Amino acid sequence: MTVQDTAAPSPAERVSTPVDGVEVLGALSPSRAGDFLTCPLLYRYRTIDKLPEPYSVDAVRGTVVHRVLENLFDLPAVDRTPEQARGLLMPAWDELLDAEPGVAEMFGTEGPDVAAWLASCRVVLDRYFSLEDPQRIEPAERELYVEALLDSKLLLRGFVDRLDIAPDGAIRVVDYKTGRSPTEGFEAKALFQMRFYAVVIWRTRGVVPAVLQLVYLGNGEILRYEPDEDDLLATERKVEAVWEAIRHARETQDWRARRNRLCDWCAHQAICPEWGGTPPPLPAVDAVVADPPPGPDAPVLG
Repeated sequence: MTVQDTAAPSPAERVSTPVDGVEVLGALSPSRAGDFLTCPLLYRYRTIDKLPEPYSVDAVRGTVVHRVLENLFDLPAVDRTPEQARGLLMPAWDELLDAEPGVAEMFGTEGPDVAAWLASCRVVLDRYFSLEDPQRIEPAERELYVEALLDSKLLLRGFVDRLDIAPDGAIRVVDYKTGRSPTEGFEAKALFQMRFYAVVIWRTRGVVPAVLQLVYLGNGEILRYEPDEDDLLATERKVEAVWEAIRHARETQDWRARRNRLCDWCAHQAICPEWGGTPPPLPAVDAVVADPPPGPDAPVLG
């Protein structure tokens, strides 16, 4: 199976703003923070070792569907229909194949049927229209890169799928998920990413987002949350605590595996101590820098 080169530079590195003259501890995204909270060893494998991982049909579906929904809003409102969305699917798929030809190898003799997989993408896209009417939505931003430097000098950054701004200035942060909504008890974990983005928007725009909205296209549900300043202050403290834990793990070179329900989908079980494996030696460069150097040359860890 083809593997995805996780050692490639993060897309954020192409658009991140240099923080001249400011001592920056480092940078963190919600994805990397989520990795560490799930399993510190997974964070190490993805961020420090930069180990390649196989392409996932679910993840690739998410990439293609996100692209279609982004392109859908390029059309005049009257043309934002299920038929148009289906018509945008193949161009989005072809665009991904041009950018990453190895994706096609998922559909080899032992892989899923590409026609059936594309049909599943159409089902997900059709379901979107049962949840929102894009003819009545005019996003202020799509695939928006956001970043904010906290008082602690930790740089938070990431990409927001969609930002809606009402006439009165109220902000709605929207994220599309092509999987199913979380079961009861796991909503807080799902909302961590959204609270993370809300902190960044609050710190850069001075406005607490009115609504955080997760659109689950896998089973046709929407999860909404209305944050307040106390929520965002708590999230900020949590993110800073995660960063301190990451720094401690780097200094001690103690990246412990944490067995959890996501282990079944982990690409690194063979080298995980929880599953009888042995981690490879840490890259030598990781032992060199415990505290990132100041300024725009600080290593990016998210």
